[in-house]
Amino acid sequence: MTLLPITAPASLLDIHRLDPEAEGWGFRVDHAVATTAGDTYVLTGLRRYRGHAAGSAEPAEQDFGYQLITRHAADGKPTATAVFGQAVPGGGPSAIPEGDSATLAVLPDGAVAVSSKPGSTHLLSPDLDKVLASWPMSCGWERKQGPGEDPFAASIAVTPAGRLLCMTSEYGLSNWAGAHPNIVAVSDPGATLGPGRKPVLRAIATLDARTDRQSDADSYAHVRYGDEPVGRGNRPSPSLTDALSELTGTSGSLYGYLDSRMTRPAALGDDLFVVPVFGKTYRSSNRGQEFSFALVDDRRVLRGRLGGLHLREDSPFTGFDFTVVADPHRARAFHLNRYGLYAWSADGVLRARMSTLEKPFKPLVHFALLECTPAGELLLAHRKQHLLLRVPVPQDLGDLAVAVEAALKGYGRQRTALKKQYAPVNWLWSDSVAAVHHL
Repeated sequence: MTLLPITAPASLLDIHRLDPEAEGWGFRVDHAVATTAGDTYVLTGLRRYRGHAAGSAEPAEQDFGYQLITRHAADGKPTATAVFGQAVPGGGPSAIPEGDSATLAVLPDGAVAVSSKPGSTHLLSPDLDKVLASWPMSCGWERKQGPGEDPFAASIAVTPAGRLLCMTSEYGLSNWAGAHPNIVAVSDPGATLGPGRKPVLRAIATLDARTDRQSDADSYAHVRYGDEPVGRGNRPSPSLTDALSELTGTSGSLYGYLDSRMTRPAALGDDLFVVPVFGKTYRSSNRGQEFSFALVDDRRVLRGRLGGLHLREDSPFTGFDFTVVADPHRARAFHLNRYGLYAWSADGVLRARMSTLEKPFKPLVHFALLECTPAGELLLAHRKQHLLLRVPVPQDLGDLAVAVEAALKGYGRQRTALKKQYAPVNWLWSDSVAAVHHL
């Protein structure tokens, strides 16, 4: 196992004179991805809100909200950080607006894509010093008319053959306002995304098919089903909502899949994917509500679900942890929520379950599962201590519990060594070595 500090640039902290001992600031970890060469990119958010300082011209008093992407070399050292989301005092406007539910992907040519809901994608150079291309999509409730609306995807994952597995959004669904993630689509092998190059995405699944309110303006040329853009009735059928309702026998149920949502799909291979779908959330407790980690192939067939989960005892609704990550090179999938860490083979059979009720695995409740690396490691981020734990996954998933227990035992020892090196205050790890690029 390896432990990395999730850092913020010391220069940015100095500009705003951020005091880690004071109240009103926050640091979150959104996602992380790794390259085949061993580099790691970590996406984070840093903000401060004081309320009374609104409109202040003094950076030390200003509220702010930035997103950061930090590249770590194979030895764990931070080498570069991109800062975006708002203008740094004294600088020009940010080329990338702050995005909702943002995730990263490293494309086959090494470029870094950051995508966010409802469908914005921005492409950065591997060194994080340039914005290579942008495809923005309005985050407002009303569709943005005119120039500037040119979306690509709300999330991207890359398969071993270089296919782009994407989640895209649609307007005009049911009686909802705004755009919502609704389509799972993949590019052809070898297709490239870059300046002036937006590949066609072939739709393989629709979450919700209630599209009576859609018009021709609600379709996008790059998201296609057959020979035409996805829109109204031109889409994969049945919808995941209908197919999962039939599969689980919950059609018409108040606690079924009507008005369900989905999160970022994960690739189990070049032609098999996992789509996390969760039922409508209510103000009262949602534990026990329907959810499925659906298995969908590139022929638009629902091949079942990741099995072995109990709706209540394994519910991701506690803490709203719906992320599934996959290792497409070894055809296995993983999920972590407040009740345990789970691992499946590509046939959907549960191969390992580590309950957080068991003493060796209790610390897992403090971690979020971000991704699986090309080397077959799980990337886990500590929610409060802002450290990234890399856990090697053994070839035999039956041995995963031993590997996870060993990583958790070694966590404290490596954390102590990092504290001596970085001297964090209130678990804010600052770095003054990496190159900082304000985009």
